[in-house]
Amino acid sequence: MKKNLLIYILLIGIFAVLIWFVIDAGKTLKPIGQNHFITNELSIIKPKVSAEVPQNETIWQQYFHNIKNPLGILLLQIIVILSVSKLFGSLMGKIRQPSVIGEMMAGIFLGPSIVGLIFPEFSDFIFPKASLNNLQFLSQIGLVFFMFIIGMELDLDKLKGKAQNALLISHASIIFPYFLGVMVSYFIYEEFAPANVSFLAFSLFMGIAVSITAFPVLARILQERGLTQTPLGIITIACAAFDDVTAWCILAVVIAIVKAGSIISALLTVLLALIFVLIMFYVIKPFIRKTGKTYSGTDALSKTTVVMSFLVLLISAYTTEVIGIHALFGAFIAGVIMPRDTGVKEKLMEKLEDVSISFLLPLFFAFTGLRTQIGLLNEGHLWVACALIIFVAVLGKFGGSAFAAKLTGQTWKDSFSIGALMNTRGLMELIVLNIGYDLGILSPSLFAIMVIMALVTTFMTGPLLDSINYFSNINSAKVNT
Repeated sequence: MKKNLLIYILLIGIFAVLIWFVIDAGKTLKPIGQNHFITNELSIIKPKVSAEVPQNETIWQQYFHNIKNPLGILLLQIIVILSVSKLFGSLMGKIRQPSVIGEMMAGIFLGPSIVGLIFPEFSDFIFPKASLNNLQFLSQIGLVFFMFIIGMELDLDKLKGKAQNALLISHASIIFPYFLGVMVSYFIYEEFAPANVSFLAFSLFMGIAVSITAFPVLARILQERGLTQTPLGIITIACAAFDDVTAWCILAVVIAIVKAGSIISALLTVLLALIFVLIMFYVIKPFIRKTGKTYSGTDALSKTTVVMSFLVLLISAYTTEVIGIHALFGAFIAGVIMPRDTGVKEKLMEKLEDVSISFLLPLFFAFTGLRTQIGLLNEGHLWVACALIIFVAVLGKFGGSAFAAKLTGQTWKDSFSIGALMNTRGLMELIVLNIGYDLGILSPSLFAIMVIMALVTTFMTGPLLDSINYFSNINSAKVNT
C-alpha cells in the first residue's frame, strides 16, 4: 500500500515538474501566424464569445458570463423547469390528479402569466427571448420521441374485438364536438383570428382543437384507478386509440390545407401522405419485423434493430415534415408500425420512455407556458368567450361520447364515465395548440383561452368520475331498499 502511494506521488510529481518546465520554456515563443497572411483567415472563425468577454474582468464577472452563455442558460432552464414540474406534479398527486396536470400548470406558472408578471427581472434572466429557440427545439425533439412512444403503445390487434362499438363511440366523440367547434368559429372568427387566416383554415383547426382526447392521460387515470382490465377500461382505451388515430389523420389533412394554400396542393399533400402511410405499413414494417426476428434473442437486438428503428423514426418524421403534415405525424406512424412480436417495442420503450416523459416533456410544458399570456384576457367579454369555448368543448366531447356509448348498449354509469374520460385533453391538446400557434392560425389571446380549456377539461376528469360513482351508488342503494 505504502509502496503504491510512493510510486503514485513520484509519478505525478515528476511529470508535473516536466510539464511546468515545458510551459515555462514556451513563454518566449511567438506564433508565426501573428505576422502571416493566415491571421486574417483565422480571425473569421474566431469565437465571438472571446471578443465579448473583457480581458480584465474579475472572477465573479467571468462566472456571470458563463451563466449567461447559451449552454449555461439552457442547463439552468432545464434545472428550474424539472424542479418546478416535480413540485407541481407531487401536489397534484396529493389531490388524486395525474402528475401531467401539475406539469402543465408548472409551465403556466413559469410563463409570463405568473412568474413573468410578479418577478419580471427573474423571468427575463432565466428565460431571455433569445434563448427560447433552443428550448423550443429541445422540446420538439421530446415531442417526436413521445409521439413515437404513443404509436408503440397503440396495439391494433387488441382493437379488433372492440372495433365496432369503439369506432362508433370514438367517431361520435369527434364529429359532434368538431361540428360545435366549427360553429363557434363562426362567432369568434372576426375577433380572434389572426390577419390573413382564412375562415376555412380557422374553423377546421378549431374543430380538431375541441375534438382531441389525451390518450396517455386517459390511460394513466384508468391505471391509477385500477380500471385498465375492466370492461369500462378496455372499451375506453379502444375508443381513445381510435380517437387518436382519427384525430391525427384529420389534423394532418387540416395542416395540409393550411400550408398548401389551395385545394389542388392540399390534395397532392394528402396523396403523398397516403403513399407514405402505405409504404410504412407494407414495406418498412415487414422489413423491421424480419430484421427483429433475425436478431431476436441476441445482443445484436440492442444494437442493429434499435439503431435501425431510430433511423426509421427520424426518417419518418423528416418525411412528413417535408411533405407538409408535421414531423409528429411521422413519429406517430413510425411507432405504430413497430412489430410487437420481436421485442423491438419493449426494448425501444425501455430506452425512451423515462427520458421522454420525465425529462423532455416538462420542457414542452414550460415552453407552452412561456407562450401563454393569460394577462391578455383583460376584458370581460374575453372571459365570456373562454367560458363559451369550455362549454362547447365539454358538451361536444362529454355529451357526444356518453350518448354514443349509450346507443351501443352501455349502462348510463359507464356511458357517463366514458364521456368523462374521453373529455380528457391534456398533453395532446397542447401539442395541437402549439401546432396551430406555429402555423399562425391561433392568436395569442385565443391560444391562452384554448390552453385554459385544456387545463379545465383535464382537471375535471377525476372529479367527474367520482361524482358519477357517487350518484350511481346512491341510486343503487335506493333501488336495493
